[in-house]
Amino acid sequence: MTSGASDSPILVTGATGRQGGATARRLLAEGRPVRALVRDPAAPAAAALATAGAELVQGDFDDPASLAPALDGVAGVFGVPPVAFGPAGPETDLEAARGRALIDAAVSADVGQVVFSTVASTSGSASFWAGKALIEEYLRDRVAQPTVLRPVRFMTNYLGSTPIGVDGIARGVHRHIFTPDQPMQVIAVEDIAEFAALAFADPARFAGRTLELAGDEPTPVEAAAAISEATGIPVRYEQLTDAEVAALGPRFAEIRKRWQDGLRWHADIEALRVIHPGLRTLADWLAESGAAAIRAQHTAS
Repeated sequence: MTSGASDSPILVTGATGRQGGATARRLLAEGRPVRALVRDPAAPAAAALATAGAELVQGDFDDPASLAPALDGVAGVFGVPPVAFGPAGPETDLEAARGRALIDAAVSADVGQVVFSTVASTSGSASFWAGKALIEEYLRDRVAQPTVLRPVRFMTNYLGSTPIGVDGIARGVHRHIFTPDQPMQVIAVEDIAEFAALAFADPARFAGRTLELAGDEPTPVEAAAAISEATGIPVRYEQLTDAEVAALGPRFAEIRKRWQDGLRWHADIEALRVIHPGLRTLADWLAESGAAAIRAQHTAS
């Protein structure tokens, strides 16, 4: 199969999630056929994709045999391997196995282009997410035209919190591990989709490239002020204490230590803006959709 054939679909995995959903919608908007890999075609998010024009195909990373039909006739793949968490934290082997299953299926189907979204690296260190690092290595070894996107923290994280209460805005307070007065890179998921679409439009240009993705780098205090201005809702930032971070578990404690040691995400935002001039700042995202969504959550709470 020739990568980049505009009349052949792109298979989008994670299509009912944030990155995959944004990528599917972006490709559909430019008239590119999209095949969305979903576990439950009847789920509301899957039905919305079908309404938007995507072809739904049922499959599961944990059932490699189900991936082959999804890859039949596609020009390329946008992959987001499902993260695996167990009682002790990330399950590296399972996450890597899921990514490898998709890559193997793509190779078997003679699909030459795979764009994988993993996670941003930090300066001066190896990847903290071992499963994603293994997937990246496997991708480069086996796919003719691989592209790796490494996004930093999503701007949409302001819209919700994890079960342990990190992220989101609760009663006018945004709480996290980050130092209040030091820059913290962020990215709009719509811009992850833009870079994916650029890669599918010009496979040769992006083949073999790894892009660290960010669109802005406000301090947490500056971000809270921008949200307050855009929404009219007073928001302040509060850093978790060492004891609170320790209570969240060793994973968060290690991330906090790395941050305190000066290890940072290091996307070159100005260079990215040359590739994608419409790269969104936090203010852009707030004006486009974020402020309205935050106001809606505030009203509902």
